[in-house]
Amino acid sequence: KLPTQVGPAGIRYDFNLGCRVALPDGKWTIRLKDLDTGNILFETTTGRANVNSSKRFYVRFGIQIHDEAGTLVLSHDYDCRNQSVLIQLPVGTLGDTLGWFPYVARFAEVHDCKVTCVMAAPIIPLFKSSYPHITFVTPEEIENSETLKTFYATYTIGLFFDDQANIWQPTDFRLVGLHRTAGYILGVDPTEEPPVIVPDEDPARPIEEPYVCIAAQSSSQCKYWNNPSGWLQLVAYLKDCGYRVICIDQKPIHGTGIVWNQIPFGAEDQTGDRSLAERVRWLRHAEFFIGLSSGLSWLAWAARCRVVMIAGFTHPTNEFHTPWRIVNWHACNSCWNDPAHRFDHKDFLWCPRHAGTP
Repeated sequence: KLPTQVGPAGIRYDFNLGCRVALPDGKWTIRLKDLDTGNILFETTTGRANVNSSKRFYVRFGIQIHDEAGTLVLSHDYDCRNQSVLIQLPVGTLGDTLGWFPYVARFAEVHDCKVTCVMAAPIIPLFKSSYPHITFVTPEEIENSETLKTFYATYTIGLFFDDQANIWQPTDFRLVGLHRTAGYILGVDPTEEPPVIVPDEDPARPIEEPYVCIAAQSSSQCKYWNNPSGWLQLVAYLKDCGYRVICIDQKPIHGTGIVWNQIPFGAEDQTGDRSLAERVRWLRHAEFFIGLSSGLSWLAWAARCRVVMIAGFTHPTNEFHTPWRIVNWHACNSCWNDPAHRFDHKDFLWCPRHAGTP
């Protein structure tokens, strides 16, 4: 597809997944430059050609094109102020999107541009009215849309495990944190900040008594609290302290093969396919939340609920800061953030260091 911006002499350019330039017939000398570092990223003399930078993350590119006579035909410095910019977040995850979206909002604010954000449909209602200056769309709505022909720049946020050449991310996400990688990809301050979720439709408490929310399920066994009696003892202790214990997982039972995880004994069952807004309502009125390195912990963080996170397979820098992080440094830990191990999303029992051992 042709670049969206029209320049002189039939030249076209844009910054959709890198700096792209389409040169018409003729003889041209083109130079791409990083305006912030001064690095010349690419320079050549060519005829009709399509040029695409290797880097797809945010770079403040400069484009200079001379004709055969040495006359400067096009000089353009990246500036997305008042321009349309597309930022794509992958679907299928909750925590990732909640962690990444604040950097999308920060990009829109820093650059004063018109951002369109692609995200999963169930998450959009959490943000839409809180960020009226951002256009929210689903992947299905943007696919093959005529709008794609109008964007000045496009960026894709994700976890790029095999990006050794740093094409999609300037630094490995395992080194900077799951959420902060979005700040690096978009070139904005990576300091963490929870998103602003819309107010509850019903501001009343779900129940009158003091309660604690918990979430014990996750997408991989290494994320679980694999203490055989941990949840049993914890729920009993919380109830002895006068709290009702409310489980807000999506599923009461989850696992694979012969490994299955049950809703903690003694917890009240509020599991099921319920809206995220309902989960937020429970979290906003809870005394605190206890969970794992999973999406509902990120939702609790976004809802400004105090979070106790029980997690060892990730390093604490991987998630948002909480003073109530539970990790056992005397046991195997932080394999997710070890670049030597490639996480396998399809292996529910993924354990790169001890699989197959007694």
